[in-house]
Amino acid sequence: MSSDIKIKRVTGTGALGIGRSRLRQVQVTISAAGPGRFTVTDGVGGPVILDLDFEADSTHITNIPDSGILAVTDPVISVATNIVAATIYHA
Repeated sequence: MSSDIKIKRVTGTGALGIGRSRLRQVQVTISAAGPGRFTVTDGVGGPVILDLDFEADSTHITNIPDSGILAVTDPVISVATNIVAATIYHA
């Protein structure tokens, strides 16, 4: 089964405002200030569903295999250390 992929661009922490969805890919740009960390939870204070570390001053694309990672509630960016911007691809 396939569905249309949507995108959401963020520059900080907080709820994505996309509701129940499957995260399919994340593109993250890290500042030169130091290594980056990008963490997503399932809802505010919910379980961690994605936790990534990146080297400084770089851009990374992380593909999520199969059907992606299901966020039952609204996904929340809970940590965005040295993140300039992130684009989340979801269905």
